[in-house]
Amino acid sequence: MKTLTAKEEEVMGFFWEKGPLFVKQLLDFYDEPRPHFNTLSTIVRGLEEKGYLSHTSFGNTYQYYALVSREDFKRQTLKGVISKYFNNSYLGVVSSLVREEEISLDELKELIRQVEEDADKGRQNR
Repeated sequence: MKTLTAKEEEVMGFFWEKGPLFVKQLLDFYDEPRPHFNTLSTIVRGLEEKGYLSHTSFGNTYQYYALVSREDFKRQTLKGVISKYFNNSYLGVVSSLVREEEISLDELKELIRQVEEDADKGRQNR
């Protein structure tokens, strides 16, 4: 999955929240000064080229819709960060969060407890 610029991610957010949209409808989601129609159209076409959007033709206009869900995007983005910055080590991520005090030891213990409960439930459902 190709990475997105901040503007592309912002535009994708509208598709994830609202569903299929025409480029003209995107303009309504922006405060003044709104981006130019052609700018949004270029971003949307770029998202289509990257495989994030597709379209349905209505005469000579297109209604675009998301091909990638927000959850899939979040999952792939997280995997990319972990790969790039933590050498694919999920333990490295958690260690970093604890060291930087972004998560307390009590929260970490609670997380471990929840994961163990989920694992136990998974074994019971087999």
